[in-house]
Amino acid sequence: MELPLVVGVDGSESSLRAVDWAVDEAARHGLPLRLVYASLWERYEGGRPSFGTGRPAEEVMAEHIVASCAERARLRDPEVKVSGEVLPDDAVSTLLHAGHESFALVTGSRGRGELAGMLLGSVGLTVAARAVCPVVVVRGGERNQRGSFGRVVVGVGDSGHGAAAVRFAFREAEARDCALHAVRAWRRPAHDPVDDLVAEEDAVRVHEERAVTRLDEGLRRPARDHPGVEVHRQAVHGPTHRVLLDVSADADLVVVGALRRQGHFGLQLGRVAHALLHHSECPVAVVPQPA
Repeated sequence: MELPLVVGVDGSESSLRAVDWAVDEAARHGLPLRLVYASLWERYEGGRPSFGTGRPAEEVMAEHIVASCAERARLRDPEVKVSGEVLPDDAVSTLLHAGHESFALVTGSRGRGELAGMLLGSVGLTVAARAVCPVVVVRGGERNQRGSFGRVVVGVGDSGHGAAAVRFAFREAEARDCALHAVRAWRRPAHDPVDDLVAEEDAVRVHEERAVTRLDEGLRRPARDHPGVEVHRQAVHGPTHRVLLDVSADADLVVVGALRRQGHFGLQLGRVAHALLHHSECPVAVVPQPA
């Protein structure tokens, strides 16, 4: 059975942009698209007798939102198979549950109930930090969301820690027929003092070469599995979150991994993914990696 691409909708402008992005993504991968709206109206309405003949206003609104988003998706690409449903639960629980049987989850950067000044809505942040499947938060400029740059960026961590993210990024680049820009950030430890300029240059070269080696190691197998993907490798000095934020300006998608430790039920989201979800200039894919 082919797993669908699931997008959370709530009628906000942000979620409509997420629908548009998800339609294009479903078309690229040949996936069905499933729209879900989370509503608690059934819980509350079912808990007391109803003396009215009409349906709850929240139910009517929810069905209207799903139907409107489904029509929007069909108009954008009639070839994509679209389904939609209203589920009686909160948004986070609904999406996390749906993530167990989906190719990926897609959300907007802010819902209609979020404060205007928030950098990222609480739903998107929580889902990205807890989901068992990749989560894409659609944010950034219109050109980035439209895929105008022809470039997918992936942050390459230590071997094994970001393997799932690298594989996801290769699949994305292949489906988009675009280049993959693989980045490894590095920094010389503060406790690595040197006494002269020559030693300073040697120390820098050693750390840079080590970063290049680890970058090559992290890309070797997925590059072999996707020989048609053009890969650009870059080892960059600086904090990882800052390096990836800089390159997100002219990227269509930036992909990072997030460790999932068994037995830990809180938010499992590292500093890099957290920074990108709040500040990236393009859509962000957070790919879970078992610890």
